[in-house]
Amino acid sequence: MTALVRFGIFIRERQHWVLIALLVVLHLTLLAGVGTVVSLMCWLVDVGLFMLWQPFIQTERKLDSGTLVFIFLLLAGGAWSFGWWLLILWVVLLVALLGGRVLLVSHRPTRIFYLLAFAYLLSILLIWLVPRVVPGSALVGPSLDRPFAWAAALILVVMSLMPRPREIRLPSGGMVDFFYSLFIFLLISVLVLGSLAFMLLQQSTYIEAVFKTLVSMAAMLLLMAWAWDPRPGFSGIGVFLSKYLLTIGLPFETWLQQLMDCAERESDPDRFFYGSCERMLELPWVTGGAWAPAGGAEAGSGSFGRVSPISHDFPDQPLVFTLYTRHKLSPALVWHFHLLVKLSNEYYIAKQRARELQQMSYQRAVHETGARLTHDVKNLLQSLNNLCFMAQEPGDMDGVRLNQLLQQQLPQITQRLQRALEKLQVPQALYGGAGGAPSGETSTGKVGLVIAEVWWGALKQRYAHDNILFSPVVFDKKACLPSVLFDSVADNLLQNALFKQQHEDGLEVRMTIAADATLFSVCDSGSVVREDVVNDLLRAPVASENGLGIGLFHAARQAEGYGYALRLACNEAGKVCFELKRGGGAEVKGS
Repeated sequence: MTALVRFGIFIRERQHWVLIALLVVLHLTLLAGVGTVVSLMCWLVDVGLFMLWQPFIQTERKLDSGTLVFIFLLLAGGAWSFGWWLLILWVVLLVALLGGRVLLVSHRPTRIFYLLAFAYLLSILLIWLVPRVVPGSALVGPSLDRPFAWAAALILVVMSLMPRPREIRLPSGGMVDFFYSLFIFLLISVLVLGSLAFMLLQQSTYIEAVFKTLVSMAAMLLLMAWAWDPRPGFSGIGVFLSKYLLTIGLPFETWLQQLMDCAERESDPDRFFYGSCERMLELPWVTGGAWAPAGGAEAGSGSFGRVSPISHDFPDQPLVFTLYTRHKLSPALVWHFHLLVKLSNEYYIAKQRARELQQMSYQRAVHETGARLTHDVKNLLQSLNNLCFMAQEPGDMDGVRLNQLLQQQLPQITQRLQRALEKLQVPQALYGGAGGAPSGETSTGKVGLVIAEVWWGALKQRYAHDNILFSPVVFDKKACLPSVLFDSVADNLLQNALFKQQHEDGLEVRMTIAADATLFSVCDSGSVVREDVVNDLLRAPVASENGLGIGLFHAARQAEGYGYALRLACNEAGKVCFELKRGGGAEVKGS
């Protein structure tokens, strides 16, 4: 650590002593008067102490030759024009800086310390300096120089005895609020010049002129405070000022509209971000920009426009953006561009997620289509196995009955296989479009409907050699049902029941159907469906011991497309029933 850095740290840790020394030297300057060399030397020392105390440039910073020349010329001009008006301007500057530091301080001892310094400077301004420039000495009144010299010294003693104040850090990150400092500078300038104006125009005494100026300023501030937010139906000047600050020199609303238009036209995230950034070139300050992905972000990089020596970085985004401008931007414009970049990044992320969801939906469609076809092929294979089993044992039936059975079953198997291939070519048929009936059918149309009695007989023939009980039923002559849906549901439910029958001895499987074919059920006398499976059963794929666990889920969605509801109607030990019902169903009975 160099000696310069150590000295800077030493001064920064003792800022309150530097301020006290600055005020003491200023007090000596006032006591010496402006017509002596001692006063000028004290003021030059005061300027040096101010440079150590000022919060804008760090004390340990090394100044270049250009800055040193500027400071020398400034001091030379001050020494040449040294007088009471220069000291008034100097004190007003110090008061403004102190006011900008103290108004937002919450620590009480620190606030009291700086308020004492503020009161000292304001008192020497009104009691010592301004009376020196009044044209008529008769209007000044009695001199208060001697009492003020001792009273002001007492203020400096009290400040030196106070505990060390805390370092001031405003919410904006700096050590001086520029707006407050400028506001206080203007108020004190109005106070000084207004007092002189009253004395010259109305020949008032100095005390009377100060009082009139203070009353006038209070009245104007009260009127401005009321006009800022009056609330009797008028929005106030605060709204207009906020609108002005938000739109000053920047067509923000126009750019937002262009951003939304670009978001609607472009679905690719990279092309969208390039298009939105390229529209920034329409702003008069922008020459170009570049962006690159932040650490861990999956994004591309790019640039637009041309590079300029002045750049502004906008980090903490998925895309770290660098903006090149013709000149240095004000803090308000930087904030505007930060908001624009933030919006562009949010749109970029949304489009990335939309593309990922689209890919996931495609993969899900492929997976579910394959899983559904697997179930269809498995059911078809079971039907073929039944036919082969009957054909291998001709002693149980004569050749005519066997040929009749093959003539009935083989065309149905061929049609089911054809429908399975159609689903592979058009995956939307798996879902029934957007929640409607599958491709080629409507929930109210007659396409794919078969007579219920014919379908029931074919189902009994298909599972004639399995241990399944078919309840007797007398069908209505006009009862019809969608064969695609009922084949899919029946095959899924029966395959699951037969698999369960292989692992549970004495399990009985019973099938029933209503006379009008509005209700179809498959029941078994086995164990209940586990509670952890019931929650997702028919709503999502579930864990399965003999498949993908997706057959019933797709059968339920297919039923919805036809205007039916597949549900677990009963889940009790010895009675587990699934029902396919037209229109909907009730809650599950049992655990």
